[in-house]
Amino acid sequence: MNVWIAIGATAVGCYLVKLLGLSIPAGVLDRPLVKRLAALVPVALLAALTAQQTLSKGTELVLDARAAGLGAAAVALLLRAPFLLVIAVAVIVTAGVRALGG
Repeated sequence: MNVWIAIGATAVGCYLVKLLGLSIPAGVLDRPLVKRLAALVPVALLAALTAQQTLSKGTELVLDARAAGLGAAAVALLLRAPFLLVIAVAVIVTAGVRALGG
C-alpha cells in the first residue's frame, strides 16, 4: 500500500509543479534575469548529472578511467574541437586507460 501512496503523492506533486509553472505571470518570465537563468538551468543539471555518473560509484568518490575520459573531453572542448571529436577523444582515452589497467 505504501507504494501506491508514493505514486499518488508523486502524481499530485508533479501536477502542482506544472500548475505553478503555468500560473506565473508572463511579465515575470519576460525579465532578462529570468531568461538568463532559464537558459542556464539545463546546462547546470547536465553538468551535475555528468559529474555524479562519472566521479562516483555508489556513495563513494572514484577517480578511474571515466574521470580521465571526462578530463580529455574537457581539454578537447577548450581547444574548440567539434562535438563528435570530443566524444571520440573521451571514448579513446577512457578505453586506453582501462586497457592499461586503470
